[in-house]
Amino acid sequence: MDNKLFETSDKILVYTDGGARGNPGPAAIGVVIGQRKYCEKIGRTTNNVAEYEAVIFALKKIKALFGKKGTKEINVEIRTDSELVSKQLNGKYKIKDADLTPLFINVWNEKQEFKKVEFIHISREQNKEADRLVNIALDSNEK
Repeated sequence: MDNKLFETSDKILVYTDGGARGNPGPAAIGVVIGQRKYCEKIGRTTNNVAEYEAVIFALKKIKALFGKKGTKEINVEIRTDSELVSKQLNGKYKIKDADLTPLFINVWNEKQEFKKVEFIHISREQNKEADRLVNIALDSNEK
């Protein structure tokens, strides 16, 4: 396994962020998995959808890096500054926006492939790198 992805001996720490300029507007995601960094535009959507898309991207990327068999042995801690997303994924908030329901289901299905996935709410101050990646993607000229 790629030890650069593990911040502790048995857990991958992931930082995710999503943002839209205009809400809805042009949107992007930023994801930090260990020392690896990813960002991309995701089209026109809302901040909340972008936040969910970042979590989905992270889980799929880890599966691609380790393979389906490898993910069964992995604990993942996803840190997000989105209180809404972290509380919904932890079952503390109901999903009232119908656009978020399929994204919640997607995350739920993706996380079944892992040994354990935790969703932790952090401050924006603690999520600066993922936020920076969102802005890099939004500022880029690529589509």
